[in-house]
Amino acid sequence: MTLAALETYLHDHIPLSRAMDVRVVSIADDAVVLGAPLAPNINHRDTVFGGSASAVAILSAWCLVHLRLTAAGQPSRVVIQRNSMEYLAPIAGDFTARATLDGNQDWSRFMTMLTRKGLARISITALLDYEGKTAGRLSGEFVAFGKDRL
Repeated sequence: MTLAALETYLHDHIPLSRAMDVRVVSIADDAVVLGAPLAPNINHRDTVFGGSASAVAILSAWCLVHLRLTAAGQPSRVVIQRNSMEYLAPIAGDFTARATLDGNQDWSRFMTMLTRKGLARISITALLDYEGKTAGRLSGEFVAFGKDRL
C-alpha cells in the first residue's frame, strides 16, 4: 500500500484522522510513521491536546497491524483492546508517531493464532516525536479478528 492510499483509507474510514490532519509520513515492514500539525490539535496551553497525541499514536499502531495483515493476504478486523499513554514532554508544534512491534512480540506466533483460532492479540509501541525528542509513549494491545469473524 502506498502512503497516499493509506492516508486516504484513514481519512475515509476514520474521520477523526481527517479532522486532525493526520498524514502518513512513512511505511516500512516493521514501522509506520504518522504526522500531525499543531493547529487542529491544539489545547488551551498552545500545545498538542493529550487526546490528539494519544489518537495519533493509536492510529500509527493500528496502521502497522493493518498493513502487515494486508500484506500477508490475511483480511482481518483490527481493534484496540487496551492502551496506556505516557506524556513525557509538551508538544508545541508538528509531531510524529512511530509505531513498532514490541521487542518481545512474535509476529509469526500472532499469525499462527489468527489462522488457527481466527483471533489473535499483539502489543505495539508508538513513540511520539517532537523536535527530535521522545515526547510520549503508547503501549497498546491490538486484537485481530480473522476472516471468519469479520
